[in-house]
Amino acid sequence: MPDYEWLVVGLGNPGPEYEFTPHNLGFLVVDALAAANSVRVSRKENMALVGVGTVAGKPVILAKPQTYMNLSGGSVKGLLSRYELTPDRLLVVYDELDLPWQSLRLKPKGSAAGHNGMKSVIGSIGTSDFPRLRLGIHPGHPIKGGSEHFVLVPFRRAQKKEVEETVELAREAVESIIAEGVEKAMTKYNRRAQGSEEDK
Repeated sequence: MPDYEWLVVGLGNPGPEYEFTPHNLGFLVVDALAAANSVRVSRKENMALVGVGTVAGKPVILAKPQTYMNLSGGSVKGLLSRYELTPDRLLVVYDELDLPWQSLRLKPKGSAAGHNGMKSVIGSIGTSDFPRLRLGIHPGHPIKGGSEHFVLVPFRRAQKKEVEETVELAREAVESIIAEGVEKAMTKYNRRAQGSEEDK
């Protein structure tokens, strides 16, 4: 087994009904990374769909846990162990309701901030000291029906272009992290995130 440098995990929910929802942006970013770098994310390992390959010239593992969002941690813990990686080589990509739509925020570590998928990951691996890329999904107006409902409702057809732009920017950010490290990627991509003052 080659020495992999990163485990990139997108959080989401399995099943076609969730495919194009805000809560599945992590999956969409992993799919975009896989497509751009000719990696097939199809192997079943540790309750996840996994692909191994090269991104930005480095050997990486791409993974989409298939356990449902709130139970993602067991899968992530198993993959870290399987590929003999420490948590600082884990990058988790997921949606964030506290950030405005289409903004990106990369951090080297931090709390789950109410995100159940991240609570599960942090609880399972026993640390919050790992980088994460959050994709803002707040629509900028009061959310009807509660946040639990909002994150599982498919994007509108009119949002397709914005979703693709967000996913593409996130893919570039992940490739930047792998190529140049978290700090350099932060200066490049956090600056481009709009209206993210609340995260200071």
